[in-house]
Amino acid sequence: MPETPEHPLIVVGAGQAGLATAHAAARRGVRALVLEAAADVGGSWPHYYDSLTLFSPARFSALPGRALPGEGDRYPLRDEITAYLRAYAADLDADIRCRRKAAAVQAGPGGFTVTTTEGERFTGAALVAATGAFSRPHRPALPGLGTFTGTVLHTADYRRPEPFAGQRVVVVGGGNSGVQIAAELAAVARVSLASRSPIAWANRRLLGRDLHWWFVRSGLDAAPLRRVWEKGPTLVNDDGRHRAAFATGNPDRREMFTRLSGSKAEWADGTVEEVDTLVLATGYRPALDYLADTGALDGQGRPLHRGGVSTTVPGLGYVGLEFQRGFGSATLRGVGRDARHVLRRLRVGAGR
Repeated sequence: MPETPEHPLIVVGAGQAGLATAHAAARRGVRALVLEAAADVGGSWPHYYDSLTLFSPARFSALPGRALPGEGDRYPLRDEITAYLRAYAADLDADIRCRRKAAAVQAGPGGFTVTTTEGERFTGAALVAATGAFSRPHRPALPGLGTFTGTVLHTADYRRPEPFAGQRVVVVGGGNSGVQIAAELAAVARVSLASRSPIAWANRRLLGRDLHWWFVRSGLDAAPLRRVWEKGPTLVNDDGRHRAAFATGNPDRREMFTRLSGSKAEWADGTVEEVDTLVLATGYRPALDYLADTGALDGQGRPLHRGGVSTTVPGLGYVGLEFQRGFGSATLRGVGRDARHVLRRLRVGAGR
């Protein structure tokens, strides 16, 4: 590590979390170096399924300093968010370099050295890991999954329903994405959603206001509710359409199958049937392998932090983790708030 690092701040990742961090740095008089593995900015957004619609309205889905275009109460589509993030990046006072995947980080008294997969090295006084919570698809150890001879894909690999026409499909996971994909697939296939608890429907609007309006105005959006949220059911934000789709019986919701064997699934009631495709709507985990040698992670690869500030490595922060500081931490509207907090705690730039 040189005595004077090349950059005051290195941000790893140019998705919503990394761009919000670069914006917060610019507000503090610092031009961040942002390293992005992909060919363009936008993080996971360009890779989600084609019909993905935000579960929060446009007015509550913007990054700091730039509103989403269009009517504020609409629910933007995937491609709108991708275009928005690219426009946001184009106006940032930041040094954004794509096709630079962080392979390893070394931490020392003078700061950090980031080495990319191509062998480039960058040094920075502070480092923010902004590869977020949606970079590494989680594939749980389902009973018999290794023996299943049908198609298995994660929602990260799902794009549109047409390739599954006429199939028997089981979607695993009862969250927003699982419900949305199951309802979409039911137009062309016979679909069941398998989950460990019933779907917990949440009305999209309450007393004439979107649910997210209540989260923001009540302060729950920034509240540390992780334990409460994890102990309760996963809420599915619905305007009535998905609930109506499940009421038809296709898709239907079932208790999790007891095991898979060959091309078959055995259900809790003892019935066995052929299944063509499993779609795993089982969430994501943070992709932080590049920090493995810094002492920043626990034995399971999870970051050791308090409110996004590393508790083991000075000068290291995180933005975009689920429940990093509150309910909205991994959302478009929440990453800016967390980025400001982290940069203040890391003492990056001027105190604004």
